[in-house]
Amino acid sequence: MADRAVTAAMSDVNTTVTSTANSMAYLQDEMKPDTDAMAPLNLGDLDLTTDEFILDEVDIHIQANLEDDLVKEALKTGVDLRQYSKQVEDELQRIEQASIKDYIKESQNIASLHNQITACDSILERMEGMLSGFQSDLSSISSEIQTLQQQSVSMNMRLKNRQAVRSHLSQLVDELVVPGAMIQVILESPVTEQEFLEQLHELNNKINFAKELSFRETLACSDIQDIVDRLKIKAVTKIREFILQKIYSFRKPMTNYQIPQNTLLKYRFFYQFLLANERTVAKEIRDEYVDTMSKIYYSYFKSYSGRLLKVQYEEVADKDDLMGVEDTAKKGFFSKPSLKSRNTIFTLGQRGTVLSPAELEGPILIPHTAQRGDCRYPYETLFRSQHYALLDNGCREFLFLSDFFMVAGNSALDLFNSVMGKTLSLFLKSMSTYVSDCYDSIAVFLCIHIILRFRAITNKRTIPALDKYWDAVLELLWPRFELILEMNIQSIRNTDPQKLGVLDTRPHYITRRYAEFSSAIVSINQTFTSERTHTLLGQLQVEVENFVLKMAAEFPSRRDQLIFLINNYDMMLSVLMERAADDSKEVEGFQQLLQARSQEFIEEILSSPFGGMIAFVKESEALTEKGQLDRLKNDEVRITQLIRGFSSTWKQSVEALSQDVMRSFTNFKNGTGIIQGALTQLIQYYHGFHKVLSQPTFRSLAVRSELINLHHLMVEVKKHKPNF
Repeated sequence: MADRAVTAAMSDVNTTVTSTANSMAYLQDEMKPDTDAMAPLNLGDLDLTTDEFILDEVDIHIQANLEDDLVKEALKTGVDLRQYSKQVEDELQRIEQASIKDYIKESQNIASLHNQITACDSILERMEGMLSGFQSDLSSISSEIQTLQQQSVSMNMRLKNRQAVRSHLSQLVDELVVPGAMIQVILESPVTEQEFLEQLHELNNKINFAKELSFRETLACSDIQDIVDRLKIKAVTKIREFILQKIYSFRKPMTNYQIPQNTLLKYRFFYQFLLANERTVAKEIRDEYVDTMSKIYYSYFKSYSGRLLKVQYEEVADKDDLMGVEDTAKKGFFSKPSLKSRNTIFTLGQRGTVLSPAELEGPILIPHTAQRGDCRYPYETLFRSQHYALLDNGCREFLFLSDFFMVAGNSALDLFNSVMGKTLSLFLKSMSTYVSDCYDSIAVFLCIHIILRFRAITNKRTIPALDKYWDAVLELLWPRFELILEMNIQSIRNTDPQKLGVLDTRPHYITRRYAEFSSAIVSINQTFTSERTHTLLGQLQVEVENFVLKMAAEFPSRRDQLIFLINNYDMMLSVLMERAADDSKEVEGFQQLLQARSQEFIEEILSSPFGGMIAFVKESEALTEKGQLDRLKNDEVRITQLIRGFSSTWKQSVEALSQDVMRSFTNFKNGTGIIQGALTQLIQYYHGFHKVLSQPTFRSLAVRSELINLHHLMVEVKKHKPNF
């Protein structure tokens, strides 16, 4: 406990010593040379031994010390606190005296420290002066920097202005100066040289620049105007000679004009230069080109069209070659011709291949090659070759005109018409002459669809140059096709069956003509559908149906009438289905007619051998519906005859029926279908006969036991089913 008190006292003494450090200067001044005789120290508030010390916080410290474990222990052991306090105080005084002696002992060092601090103060004072000088110098430097910065900005602005002026002046000088290399190339180099083309571009730029400066009244422009004009005249002269030479080369016989055209396209800038600087020369070249090419195209296509006509079929249809005209041996027009000498009129055959993509855009015909091979072609093949050549050359020419002469829109179309106008008029005149005397409707219709496809090709290539020509050709062909079709319709309407020779139940040649013709038109019309064509074909079909009915009426018996109708309907349907779609109007119409007449014929051929049984079944069914079947219960004799007659003769009757049907119909497939239908109908009637006799009215008849089993009858009937 005593040690703890001493420690606390020592802490207070250290605090006091620290506080007295501030008083060292005073102690040094009061210090006497005689260290043995020392005056008492006046410590003021720090003197702990004075009675004036106010112990305001003593209670707090006492209370805190009483809480200390050591103090508590001392109190418990009975230590005399007064004596202990006295002891502590003495110890503190001793320590205080020792501390003062230590300070006095170190007084020399403290004085030295004081001197050093004073020296430091003087040094710091000098430093402060130096820094104040530096600060004033920096202020003057800052103002100088601002001045330099302003001067730099001003110099930078002057530099930019001078650079801008230099750039404009340099460009002006470069544009004005005509280098010697340019003069030499323009005057001496051929126009086909690449360096001539390059220098021509430069010359064109200088000409344009000189024009611009002249508008601004620049004096420097007058210094170069003379030499630029002379170079322009020289360049125009050389270019004119070059282009005219190329145009004149088109006129040489056997010249492939596409080669010089491609050469001109390489130097398309020549015309652009002329157009910009010498319009009269440019117009002269354009007019010369138009005149030359117009004559070349006209001459070429006139010669080509004339030679094509020499390989056309020699025999063509005339006004008497109509669908309803009688086919006589004298005329022989519809007899099987030689494909080398003439064409068919109502049959498409291989003529439709002209519309296939491979042949439509295939190579054109070479007339002299065809003549050497003694080949002949229908008109539509010649028409395709002629117009494909026109399409190919027309598209290429339009692209050349647009590119070389730098035209577009209506200007390009006008220029194209100036070049190709005479040729197109030649074609239209030739077409008009042919159409006015043409009666081959398939040829005209094929030509129409060739034009429709060629128009689609030019639209795909975005070449509008031939659009008006295509429309003009169609305006010639469509009315003629409709007129020929109406003439055929009228010819069938006016046909007199009594003047068509011997009656025959086989398909008539007029209906065959119709079937071939209708299937041809329908198949061609599928790609580019025409409602007008469908309407005319509908009228033609109605007239043919009426004609078939008129011809059938000439037969005395209904059976022969039905055979004739079925044979003709079946033939027309078969031909139509080869080319037309199954859901076409023509196919559906003849299917319905064939089905109706076939069913009627089945009833007709069954009525002869099995008429009694069929009549009895129908009569019984009618009475059954009325509830009057008892009226037939007394017809036992009739029923017996029917049952026994059927059982004894049905096989022979079926065999005879099958043979008769197969002899009557030219189409085995159709005959087989009719036989199957007849046998099926027979089984249905016999089934109805069984059903009637199973009614209560007839159950008591003994003859019912002689009925043939229906299943057995079906098995036997299948044996008579023909297989083809």
